[in-house]
This record gives sequence, structure tokens and C-alpha cells, in this order.
Amino acid sequence: MVELITVGEPMGLFVAQDKGPLKKARHFSSQIAGADLNVAIGVARLGHSVKFISQIGKDTFGSQIIDLLKREQIDIQDLQQSVTWKTGFMLKSYATDGRPETDYYRRDSAASHLQLEQLSWVDFTGVKILHLGGILAGLSDTGYQATLKLIARARAAAVQITFDPNLRPTIWKSEALMIKRTNEIAQLCDVVLPNIKEGRILTGKTAVEEIEDYYLERGGVKQVIVNLVDDGSFSKKITASGKISKTRIGAGEIPEVVDRVGAGDGFVAGVLSAKLEDLTDKECLARGSAIGIIQMQSRGDNEGLPHFNELNSFMKNYKIQSF
Repeated sequence: MVELITVGEPMGLFVAQDKGPLKKARHFSSQIAGADLNVAIGVARLGHSVKFISQIGKDTFGSQIIDLLKREQIDIQDLQQSVTWKTGFMLKSYATDGRPETDYYRRDSAASHLQLEQLSWVDFTGVKILHLGGILAGLSDTGYQATLKLIARARAAAVQITFDPNLRPTIWKSEALMIKRTNEIAQLCDVVLPNIKEGRILTGKTAVEEIEDYYLERGGVKQVIVNLVDDGSFSKKITASGKISKTRIGAGEIPEVVDRVGAGDGFVAGVLSAKLEDLTDKECLARGSAIGIIQMQSRGDNEGLPHFNELNSFMKNYKIQSF
């Protein structure tokens, strides 16, 4: 039985093997990327059952994505394949400061043409969490409608809905539309997980609690978790009794920053897996922070995501600051 369903755009990834600007790279290794795919892998590696929904092309990248998901034991029953549209891909530079340059080729990708009617057959029986990201909604009107349809179906099945805005301004027609639709989706979800930069863009607020209150005072949002990146994370939620509960942890020590891409997805995977295990908010934040740090020590977007024994080993020596 599936515990978590997530949906998004998986992509082919070419990672430069030559240090320096992307335009000067001549040698690349081939991998797989995609924010929601990364989350799916991160949660599955910690022993949870995960289903990934998307549409890929019947092409080389599509075949590689299927192979990866099967290796990670992720349910692909609702992964569609198109003979018309191709799988998107991206290029990533080899950066020495942990902040690589990226270049995307995703316009009219297979995922942006996800077939809405097929979402009616997604089985939510026994599912605990539907996790959504903002990228699919930004790719196309179809992606936006697919996101809304899955929210409605999950809500009808009493499934908890979590949302990571994952802002990618270049895929939206305008910043105004990005903010409008991303906030529309957020307000339909139970848990919203922006990083601090995204929260400021989406709400126009600066302080962390102002960002959290923006969502808690609107729609059905019950919890907002803000990833402060290098400064830890902060959760504010409305409990079942209607009270406000706050949890804050400081930043953990980062042994080495190889590549920051995928660290935010690792944070989300940590939080969601901890929620599936009914851990405390502090434990959710600590696990999210730990996995984010582990992922930053890997050059790929998801290769560094740990299995449970690796996570436990890391957390034995992982110290966090509580507030």
C-alpha cells in the first residue's frame, strides 16, 4: 500500500565534468533530476512506499527514468508515456563554490502535457500524504489543472496535502502569475514548505513568522515550515485544539559543500518521511536539515540522498541548536 504520492517533472541531467562556466564544458555525465523525483527517491530510501506520477517521453531519458524508479522501488503505475512529447532535460556546470550554473530544456516537455483524464484513476486508498511542488503548475495550464485536480481528489479522500513552492521564475509567463497561482495552490494545502527566499517573494513579507502567518491566516493551511537554508528551519502550526505551536532549530555543521542543488528537496524528503513516522516537529526539522546537508556533499541531484542506516549514522554525530 502506498504511503506517499508525489507528482512532478522528471528530467534528464547532464553534469559537466570540466570545472568552470557551463559554456566551456566539453565532457558531461548523464544522470536524472527533478525536484519532486528527488523527494520521491529520498522518502523511498528511508523505507516508505512511494508512488510517482508524471508523463515522460518514449525516449532514452524516459527509459532511464523508469529504470531509476524501479531500482528505487517506487510505484510507477501512474507514470504515463507519450509518443508525441519528449522528456525534458537540463545541463549543470561543475562549480567549485557549491552553486552550479544550470540550463533547462523543458518547453513543451512530456510532463507539461500530463493527461488530466488519467489522474481520475489514481488510487488514494491508504495514502497518508500527497506531496506537490510548484514546478508542474508553472510548466503549463495543463500542469496547473493537474495540480488542482489531484488536490481535490486527495481532499475528498482525507489525505494530508503538502506543498513545496519550488519557484522557477523562468518557466512562468510572468512573476505576477507565478505568485498568484503558487499562492492559490498553497492555500489549498495542509502544510506549506517554502524556503526563506521563496516565502519573501510569495508573501511580500520579510520576517519568518510573518511569512508563516500569511498562510496560516488563509485557506486551510495548518502548518508552515520555512527552510532558512544556512540558518536552520522554523515551523509554526495550528494544533488540533486550535493552539499555535512553534519549533525552531539552528543550522547544523556542514562538513563540505560540493553542490547545493537538491539540498532543498532532501530537506523536504526528510520532513515528509518523519511525518509518515509520526515524529515530533523538532525531529521532522532535524531530519530534514540532516538530509539536506548530506545531499550537499554529492554532485548529483539525488545520488547523495541517504538510506536509513546512512542517515542514522550521520545523525549520531549531528548536533543542532534548539531555541
